[in-house]
Amino acid sequence: MNKRIVSFFFLLLFTGAIYAAIDITDLRTELLKSPEGIDVRQPRLSWRIESDEQNVIQTAYHILVASSPELLEQGKGDIWDSGKIESDASQWITYQGKTLKRNASYYWKVKIDTNKGATNWSAPAFWTTGLFNEADWQGQWIGLDRAAPGESETQLSRLAARYLRKEFALKKGVKRATVHIAGMGLYELFINGQRIGNQVLAPAPTDYRKTILYNTYDVTSLLQAENAMGVTLGNGRFYTMRQNYKPYKIPTFGYPKLRLNLIVEYADGSKETIATNTSWKLTTEGPIRSNNEYDGEEYDARKELGDWTQTGYDDKGWMQAQRVSIPSGTLRAQMMPGMKVTETLKPVSIKKLGSKYILDIGQNMAGWVRFRIKGQAGDSIRLRFAESLQDNGELYTRNFRDARSTDVYVANGRETKDATWAPRFIYHGFRYVEVSGYPDAKAEDFVAEVVEDEMEHTGTFNCSDETLNKIVRNAFWGIRSNYKGMPVDCPQRNERQPWLGDRTMGCWGESMLFDNYAMYTKWARDIREAQREDGCIPDVAPAYWNYYSDNVTWPAALPMACDMLFTNFGDKRSIEENYPAIKKWVSHIREYYMTEDFIITKDKYGDWCVPPESLELIHSKDPSRKTDGALIATAYYLKVLQLMHRFASLQGLKADAEEWEDLEHRMKDAFNARFLHIKEGTSPVPGHTLYPDSIFYGNNTVTANILPLAFGLVPKNYIHEVAKNAVTSIITTNKGHISTGVIGVQWLLRELSRRGHADVAYLLATNKTYPSWGYMVEKGATTIWELWN
Repeated sequence: MNKRIVSFFFLLLFTGAIYAAIDITDLRTELLKSPEGIDVRQPRLSWRIESDEQNVIQTAYHILVASSPELLEQGKGDIWDSGKIESDASQWITYQGKTLKRNASYYWKVKIDTNKGATNWSAPAFWTTGLFNEADWQGQWIGLDRAAPGESETQLSRLAARYLRKEFALKKGVKRATVHIAGMGLYELFINGQRIGNQVLAPAPTDYRKTILYNTYDVTSLLQAENAMGVTLGNGRFYTMRQNYKPYKIPTFGYPKLRLNLIVEYADGSKETIATNTSWKLTTEGPIRSNNEYDGEEYDARKELGDWTQTGYDDKGWMQAQRVSIPSGTLRAQMMPGMKVTETLKPVSIKKLGSKYILDIGQNMAGWVRFRIKGQAGDSIRLRFAESLQDNGELYTRNFRDARSTDVYVANGRETKDATWAPRFIYHGFRYVEVSGYPDAKAEDFVAEVVEDEMEHTGTFNCSDETLNKIVRNAFWGIRSNYKGMPVDCPQRNERQPWLGDRTMGCWGESMLFDNYAMYTKWARDIREAQREDGCIPDVAPAYWNYYSDNVTWPAALPMACDMLFTNFGDKRSIEENYPAIKKWVSHIREYYMTEDFIITKDKYGDWCVPPESLELIHSKDPSRKTDGALIATAYYLKVLQLMHRFASLQGLKADAEEWEDLEHRMKDAFNARFLHIKEGTSPVPGHTLYPDSIFYGNNTVTANILPLAFGLVPKNYIHEVAKNAVTSIITTNKGHISTGVIGVQWLLRELSRRGHADVAYLLATNKTYPSWGYMVEKGATTIWELWN
């Protein structure tokens, strides 16, 4: 996909997803991989036409799928030959061939007809299948279902990494070898001393009570006659960061555990599976002494295990792996690429502060620091992380609450001159790093590694206003820092939760900068799986915190994300898969929280994080700044009804579509009867009808007026006056500044521009005084703050 400049205010352009590119000019074709999980029985195929000519329109396609590249080369689609299909569809074409086999490879190509001529057959591409269900798996879940001596299961839990290994021999020539691994909570896999894959913090997080993700790798080239496999298990979110702490709020899932199938296909056609069982060996006495996402990683190099991932290693001192409790979640293939190190940043400065050093990376980010190891045996190098500094140059960490965010490396004295270290199973949100126990530190000894979900950065922005450029850049860094297998709210303090409310309309803007299709499709499943049996959708999903508040605005992220995936990426499947869950939630809210006059009274957060009237306050105490929660909840419910009407119509569910439309009309009338105010003025002619002096919603906050405008709830003859009132509040009451919180701000600039007030939107976007995004820039921010002050 080509890079492109996006509109800061509208961020509503069509974005492509996964395509093959077909060049009409020279009849070349380039096929790209599908992002769907490899355990999908009917994968979907897509391509994209590229041509220097104008108005090139596809008229037909022909797909071949073969069991081998040789058959495909011969033009034989022994698995599927679609024949010539008269259609202009080039996305999400559902495979309709023979039943796919587990752990197999399939090869495909496409030829298309257009109104400007036909293409040649594309170059071949392929996909592989994984393990479709539990019956396809062999082996056991293994690990150690208890804490080891010296480990701590407290609010500040400390649990060492688990190291597991297995040696095995192969007596025949190997044609193909594939490993399927589910390592809970996080894993690193090694075969014959080589680490497999370039992913980090794998697999992506889920609600492990519902779904366990596995990854698949082709390891054919690594196998030999005698082999050794090794797996390091980190804690991740499976072993919860805060053990025995607020169990009513924070669920726990168990201890780290492993299930692995290595399927070896021999040249003679036979197969063998090496799977996890109690013949594997395990130790907790390796160098990673603790790994806790909130508190950091502790590594003692004196306890390094040597060549434990290679053959011939003496593991007599290791224990037998135990068969452990089986997770209740279903094993599913991870459909998204996962996280990796995508960029490195060098410190812009290093300053000595007493016996410590303070590194400035120059950019608030999420990831970790890799450093060159220095020191004698037993020396401890300690790195502590923060987003900002105090006036005295020390780290400011109050906003981290009880997250220690500290990495510790204990030297063994045998490290080579160029040896480096970085943590493996945690990440930090930071700009500044306090380094202690490090002799004669220099900037070149350190490098920050940016960790985010692997996805293409598809949009850029640049204009003549440098403040606006910096704001967009700050938003870009904030978004990428919070992509961690799911969208989280922050990467630094003891929270890092996948809150839904920020992403209702936020996901649309994000999709203009990132190809976030696969991640949001995965997250939609997370939300659906977090739904309670009665229909309630939580405010956090996966539900790492049990916040089932029956709020409307936060759960609305599910239908909004489905709409974004369809509108921006052309994928209707997310709507089809999630429609029943959304319908159940809509019915739940209607049953429990809708009054007889069609108003939703239940709301928890209001317009969260409205700019307070004073810089010293965290939240506003002025009631005139707060929007009625019933207005917000009812408006959002109406927006969801509009989406449900669209979703039902797309699926041909006529009765549902009529039900949603009828309820929307009744609620819209009730909404205006309750919240629309027409303040009458004086008539210039005595005895004649009074003219309206002001038309507004609720208590006339900007959010109270913007939401009805954005959702099409304002009677046509009042639209201009309501928009004018919103602008008047911005310019007069708020002196040209932002006055909306998380809810209102997601619609503010877009709706002002749509109503002909792009100049006001631009004013708000480029302000440099409090409260504004530019104020953050002026204060040195390199990401967007949660609070305006």
